[in-house]
Amino acid sequence: MAKDKKHNMEIVTKPKWFGAESVSIPMLQILKEDGSLHKGADLPEFDKALIMKIYDTMHFIRILDERMIAAQRQGRISFYLASRGEEAESVASAAGLDDGDMIMGQYREQGALAYRGFTVEQFMNQLFSNEKDLGKGRQMPVHYGCADLNFMTISSPLGTQIPQATGYAYGQKMDKTGKCTICYFGEGAASEGDFHAALNMASVYKVPVIFFCRNNGYAISTPSQGEQYGGDGIAPRGIGYGMKTIRIDGNDVFAVLKATQLARKLAVEENEPVLIEAMSYRMSAHSTSDDPTGYRTRDEEEGWRAKDPLERLQKWMMNEGWLTEEHIEQHLEEVKAAVLASLKEAEKVPAPHIDELVNDVYDQPTTLLKEQLAELKEHIAKYPDAYPKTSGRLD
Repeated sequence: MAKDKKHNMEIVTKPKWFGAESVSIPMLQILKEDGSLHKGADLPEFDKALIMKIYDTMHFIRILDERMIAAQRQGRISFYLASRGEEAESVASAAGLDDGDMIMGQYREQGALAYRGFTVEQFMNQLFSNEKDLGKGRQMPVHYGCADLNFMTISSPLGTQIPQATGYAYGQKMDKTGKCTICYFGEGAASEGDFHAALNMASVYKVPVIFFCRNNGYAISTPSQGEQYGGDGIAPRGIGYGMKTIRIDGNDVFAVLKATQLARKLAVEENEPVLIEAMSYRMSAHSTSDDPTGYRTRDEEEGWRAKDPLERLQKWMMNEGWLTEEHIEQHLEEVKAAVLASLKEAEKVPAPHIDELVNDVYDQPTTLLKEQLAELKEHIAKYPDAYPKTSGRLD
């Protein structure tokens, strides 16, 4: 067959169309829904301590989410986003990284942050935006960030972290750090232009970045099938941009861990960008502002409940003798007590001083920022009854 050497393409003499049916990417699954392993499956690198840490972190996040949704309903915090049903994606992928790798999340990656060591107190301080919050109360709840744990502060605008991840990874490559960046986003964010620009740049410049797409079935209320894309999901887009791509069962801890370990090796050792599409389901509402009963059925939810990642891993661990009912109950009570105690403590901590609004924005607050801050203080002093005392101290 003839070949165009200049473009490195084969030449055909009759028209041949290529469509969605030309690319169908399989899904990696190692741990079956009943808690047993597929025979002959290629297992990730792990030991009992690692799996126990993954399990305990997933369990912690499940309890944290449940408690904080209740706190929002009680009016104690303003907003919350749960990750129920998707804990394996963030926790097991974080377990496949080096602690020095950068994490750029969307807003359902609290599991990755907890795995890195973010404490329950730090979670609560951020959720209550008090003076102990690392972000100084400037962000709405669930928009975490921690420089010490290499977790970039989360931004609300959809998809902005994707090109930032490419740029950060380019810097890692130039500095020869031996580290990579992982960037999480949903399949809805993959419809943003930022996604396409980021993948193209990462592929062209060969940067050590792992794009981790959580395909959980819905972009808020918009279903993925039929309304978000017409092709075979998100994974084929990686191939289109010339990068290594894999599709995995996002509810399978071992598949997530294996894929991330391999992706990191490609990213760090070969400067290859990688796209991982993890198939999962958002078992909770999009956020506390959402009511999923308006766009999905109870039967659909129940079907996915049987694929619960925490219960799947729990079954396997109990079959292996690595987990007991006693550990589950003890851990449940310990986490519940810790979350409740930290919640009560965090809501007593005062809000940050009002000057923190402008500190750290620049090396030194600009003249304009100082003028705006002075005007704000005058306004609050003039109408003190309109502002709760917890909204920022003026002393």
